[in-house]
This record gives sequence, C-alpha cells and structure tokens, in this order.
Amino acid sequence: MTERKDDRLWGGRFERAPNEQFDAFQRSFSFDRRLLPYELAVDRAWARALQGVGILEATEVKQILAALDKIAERSKTDKAWLDASGAEDVHHFVEKALVEEIGALAWKLHTGRSRNELVVTDFRLFVIDAAAEMQRGLEALLNAFLLQAKANLSVPMAGMTHMQHAQPILLSHFLLAHAEAFARDITRLQHAAASADACPIGSGALAGCSFAIDRQAIARELGFSRITANSLDAVSDRDFVLDYLFALAGTATHLSRLAEDFVIFASQEFSYLILPDEFSTGSSLMPQKKNPDAWELIRGKTGRITGALVALLTTLKGLPSGYQRDLQEDKEALFASHDQVEETVWIAMGALMATKFNGERLRAAASNPTLFSTDAADYLVHRGVPFRQAHDLIGKVLREAERQGKQWTQLSLSDVQKISPLFEKDFLEGPSVEDVIANKVVPGGTAPESVRAAIANLERRLNKTVITQGAKP
Repeated sequence: MTERKDDRLWGGRFERAPNEQFDAFQRSFSFDRRLLPYELAVDRAWARALQGVGILEATEVKQILAALDKIAERSKTDKAWLDASGAEDVHHFVEKALVEEIGALAWKLHTGRSRNELVVTDFRLFVIDAAAEMQRGLEALLNAFLLQAKANLSVPMAGMTHMQHAQPILLSHFLLAHAEAFARDITRLQHAAASADACPIGSGALAGCSFAIDRQAIARELGFSRITANSLDAVSDRDFVLDYLFALAGTATHLSRLAEDFVIFASQEFSYLILPDEFSTGSSLMPQKKNPDAWELIRGKTGRITGALVALLTTLKGLPSGYQRDLQEDKEALFASHDQVEETVWIAMGALMATKFNGERLRAAASNPTLFSTDAADYLVHRGVPFRQAHDLIGKVLREAERQGKQWTQLSLSDVQKISPLFEKDFLEGPSVEDVIANKVVPGGTAPESVRAAIANLERRLNKTVITQGAKP
C-alpha cells in the first residue's frame, strides 16, 4: 500500500502547506480533545458497521478495536502525549494515533464518513452526558433547599414586591419559591438532552453514506434513541447546543436571582441571615468586613453564560444550509458555560447549606401590622363590604395612622369609626403574623399546611432520583 507523506486528513488536493499562522488559527484540538472519549466510541461503532458492509474483515476490526482501547487508556494517563500530538483536531489525533498503532489499516476506518458528521455526533453525546451531570448538581441544590425549608418551617418573614414589604410569608415558602425555579431548570436540561438524542452518523459530509451501513444499529450501540432524519440538516444542526446553552443560561439566571436575595439579606440593613465563614471573604483594609463573595461571584458569572447563548445565536443566524466552518465556534463557549454553571451550582449548594437565618430579625419585620393591611380589608369583606370599597377604607385608616405617627392597630375605636361605622373593637386588636400566614391555605400558598404539602411534594420528586450530597468530587 502506498505510504502517505502528509498526515493531514485533507492534504492531497493541496500543493503548498498552509500558512503557519492560519494553520494555528484553524486548529481546534486544544479544546475539542475533550470529545476524545466520544470520538473513540463512535470509531468503535463505525468499525463494526464497516465490517457489516464488507469493508473491514473481522480480524481488522479486532485490531482496530484493540488499538482504540490502547489510545483510550493512554489518553487518561499521558497528558504530555496529548499536548505534543500536533493534531489538527480530535479526529486527526485519533487517526494519527491509530496509524502509530496499526499502520495503514487505520486509513480504512474513515471510509464513507466525514468529519462533519463525526464532530456533531461526538458533541451530541457530550451534551447528553453534560446535561445529566448538571441535573445531578441541581438535585443536590434542591435537596439543600428542602433541608433548609424543613429547618425553618416556623420562621415568618416579610415577603416583598417592588422591593417593598408586602405581606408576611414563611421563610420556607420563600426558599421553596427558588427551588421551583431550579426544578424547571431540570426540565429544560432534560429537553436539551432529548434534543441531542439523535445519531447523525451515516450522514456523510451532507448527502449521506455511499455504503449500506446500518444506521439504527450504530445509534443503538452509541446509546441514541433515534437517528437524524435528513443528512444535510444533521451535519449543520446546532439546535441542541442552543437548547443546552438556554438551559444553562436559565440556571445561571436563577442562581443570580438567588444570589441577589442573599446579598441583600446579608446586609446590615436587613440582617436576615448570617454569612458562613467558609463561603465568605474579608477586606484587606477593614478588619470588620465579612463579604458575600460567593454569592457576588455567582451573580457576576451570569453574563458570560447569557453571552455564550447570544454569541451562538448570532453565529447561526447567517449560515447557509450545510456544514460551515463557523460551527467550530460552538464548542468552546458551551464547554466553558457548562463548567462555570456546574461549579456555580455546587458552590451555591454549599453556601446555602452553611447559611444560618436570623429568625428573630425575620419575625420582627414580618410582624409589622402594616403588612396585615390586606387582611384588614378582608375584615370588612366578611361584613359584606365589596373589596374595592374595603380597600379604600383601609387606605384611609393607614393614612390616619401615618398622620398620627402610629401603627393602625394603635388608633382609637373612634378614630376608625369616623372612617366607617363597620369597624368594631376587635378590628384594632389586629391579627397575629401567624394568623395572617395561616389564612393562605390554598395549594401553593404560604400557610404552614400548604408549605408542608409543598415540602412533601418536592421530597417525592427528589426521591425519584439519586441525590448527590456534599461537595462536587
């Protein structure tokens, strides 16, 4: 067999070598080497498929599989080998390594296939695994919310709208509100994994494979549930990447909102929580400072995740049909986003678990009678007053209390009866914060029985999966 003097996967057509700067510019092995385990899995499946159509003999397949296994083992322990390979991309690396192991037989493996389909198959497999990893982290974070909700079930707090104190709620209700957002993120991750779960192998560069390979068998071997429907679309489709980046951006956004709440609550103006030493830092100048750096960094990293999604959308919007080299830009952004969000989820879980809440301060803020104003209006509703009229009358009561510099529960009976004769002495006794919270008994409300039901519901959802506790290994 004729020896090849150029080990590039595409060099035969070219008379001169690439410009040195351009050659370095167009290489991707520095980041797509992360796909090596998936590339090797695809190569194994392809070798068997080529045997099925008579391109490879059984003995040749055995040699190729043994060589691929050796490459897999060495790649786990010999980073210097990877660094010094000089490969253009992960596909080039494997072919070069195969040639070193089994000589010219390695060149047969690329029969009937294209790097276009290879890279998107590898990438789909990566996204499926990455989404599963991310889901495990979110399940651990949800477990942290569950534990804190159980531990703080009797603690009221001042719920806010427009950053103004609004109505009393349970701290557990607040924590479970954040948990619901992260539970939706799991749903988006599952959608992204399902979007990636289609095997493109057999699509060729764009037109399909000239050999009658069994695409369904390849898909099953690689763990896909289905094959892609159109070869041209298969090599250029990056919707699954967008779906995963969107899921990551949603998670990062929810982490940022959680972080914002905790940064605010840790301030002296609120003092709702005590920052854990192990997730805080100090000041190089001011000895008294304890800063919520974990939460601030979590909040700060959100922009780069959203930016990665927008960047890929921008790249894809102008591409014509078929594979274009622009698509090489999809991987670095996704790899970085996955790593950042995964790390951030585990940091958030640890910081949440280590946080102590200031129950006395939370209760004091929630016990301000001004927050009971809606319940005061309901007092009149129970006496037959239309709510809109009751709302207006309570507004006048609050205005009178403000004029006198008192809480409305400190007004005299004559003060309130000047506003409406429907007010009786029991009105000024006012409800307790526990009464106000207990009134919200609808499913999804903040009443203790409703919150206990929500805790039980979250626990049931989490019990369907294995929860990973503790720090990320």
